Amino acid sequence: MVRATTRMYERWIRSREEHLCFRATNRVVRRFEWGLEWAHNWPCARRHPKNGDSPADYVTQLNQIALRHSDEFFGYERPHDFSLQHRVLRFHSPVHTPYPENNVVHAQWFPAPGSKKAVVVLPHWNAPANAHNALCQGLSRLGISALRISLPYHDYRMPQELQRADYAVSSNVCRTIDAARQAVIDVRCCFDWLEMQGFERLGIVGTSLGSAYACLASAHDSRIAVNVFNHCSTYVADVVWTGISTQHVRQGLEEQIDLDRLRQAWLAISPVSYLEKFAAQQQKSLFIYAAYDTTFLPSLSRDIVARLREHRIDHKVVVMPCGHYTLGETPFKFIDGYHICSFLKRTL
Repeated sequence: MVRATTRMYERWIRSREEHLCFRATNRVVRRFEWGLEWAHNWPCARRHPKNGDSPADYVTQLNQIALRHSDEFFGYERPHDFSLQHRVLRFHSPVHTPYPENNVVHAQWFPAPGSKKAVVVLPHWNAPANAHNALCQGLSRLGISALRISLPYHDYRMPQELQRADYAVSSNVCRTIDAARQAVIDVRCCFDWLEMQGFERLGIVGTSLGSAYACLASAHDSRIAVNVFNHCSTYVADVVWTGISTQHVRQGLEEQIDLDRLRQAWLAISPVSYLEKFAAQQQKSLFIYAAYDTTFLPSLSRDIVARLREHRIDHKVVVMPCGHYTLGETPFKFIDGYHICSFLKRTL
């Protein structure tokens, strides 16, 4: 009886996940591109200019160099044009792209007066401009200021030709890497601003794609003391290849590349690549994943949790009885919010 009830519940969650996922009818299958022009300004490309390599081999080599010199790859010059108006922080991203809209970072500010604690909040892929604002408001009431950043190619930063944040994750291999690199650098700039405002205890909260970016930032920034990863996985390639949310991206990729090659092509932006650096930071971390997730498969989440234990990383794990999309619905979003807020209140 218990097993039958569990199976019925799982079928209901999965059905709900598919409904929520495929409400969007504006997904576009884009053609595969290596996008080597996006790599020109990467430090690893300056170390190893292209010289007769095939695009596949060259991208793999760039990833290996980026991994060996990741502090340089995710390094940057601090912006000098921070501007806070009407509780919106703006500055120019240190990473320049062909899209003027994307080059200006927007971050909504939710201050907790008198507090010296603050977090940067990274939303999910294709999040609207007001997504996660309720979480930020809740944190500010708890005495934790929150800075909610718009990710590259999202909301205020979306090029006019797009309806979705397709350029953040796509079948253009190097553009996807460049978007992740830009996201990490922009987030680190947000910590620069918070530091300049006198905040002493800093944390980060990332959801879905934002969680992957947050993990990369945490591995490379010692100022971050506490992490919350809302959905977690190992390789970016595996999420794209197996998730229902990214079937259209896989369609553009799979005629030209297989999963093993894609893992190597996106190794420099995969959280699993930096677990040793992450462990060395000695931060406190909360990892949340969903038992019936069809976007970040639970097997991928369990894999990274197992690796955390191998590296003796200080962490807590919460498994939610829902899926990726249903985590944003009642009652799961309130339970999720409770875990996030209580962890930050206790550890930050």
